[in-house]
Amino acid sequence: MKTIQLVILIIAITGNATFAQENTDEKSKLAFSRTKVVPIKDAKNGRQYELYIRLPEKYAEKTDIKHPVIYYTDALWHVEVLSGSTEYILENAILVGISWQKDLNNKSKAYLSRFRDYSFVKSKNPKHQAKYQFGQASNHLEFIRNSVIKYVEGNYRTDPTNRTYFGYSLGGEFGSYILLTQPNTFKNYILGSPSLDKTSTPYLIKLASKTSVPNANVFISYGRLEKKLGANVNKFIALLKAKNDQSLSLKHIIVEGTHQTAFPMTTIRGIYWLSDLLKK
Repeated sequence: MKTIQLVILIIAITGNATFAQENTDEKSKLAFSRTKVVPIKDAKNGRQYELYIRLPEKYAEKTDIKHPVIYYTDALWHVEVLSGSTEYILENAILVGISWQKDLNNKSKAYLSRFRDYSFVKSKNPKHQAKYQFGQASNHLEFIRNSVIKYVEGNYRTDPTNRTYFGYSLGGEFGSYILLTQPNTFKNYILGSPSLDKTSTPYLIKLASKTSVPNANVFISYGRLEKKLGANVNKFIALLKAKNDQSLSLKHIIVEGTHQTAFPMTTIRGIYWLSDLLKK
């Protein structure tokens, strides 16, 4: 019965949002109930981003309630499924999507900045490094901590003790980095198919040996057909368990599908997990 309910939910989500595309300047306008787009600048690096802020339905009426916030990367890709999921499962949450850099010179690939912002290891290939500027996760994390979170908590009724991070693929890898470097940024972490490889995995293992992961709840998943990625994620999970930290709560699941097709079920299972946590 639960599987049937999840399938119905996924179908419902797909029709929950629309994007009106302006082909003349390649800008997208978000057309989404209770969601507004807020420009925000990374002042330190001079980069322009946007926040997709979605408020609960009764936010304006229930002024005595402080809401949990889910921050997520790759905003344009994930806004539909996350908005639909929380609408049905976690209706009290505020969603904050963080866009890719908006003022890039390369307009043909709007997502190009994610390779720079979500990665923490530079490429050994000079051409790849020059094109994608890998390894600047620390800068992006500083922007999120000092600008994004401060803006949201300064303008909305939030519960700062229950921040959640959601990231998938490279966004999941970025979440792994946050967990090991600035774990108190978020209380809860949903890391879907983090794209750990032969370069990033050893880096995290080395990082984990020097750091602690206090008082965090972590949900990690990947697709059953993601063999290589799954092996690296298992190494990451093992190093977290080896710390034997009783303040770290870890949930690991494997869902059906490939790296691409595992995303919808990963999202819904992660939101169910978070909903159960917030009820305690």
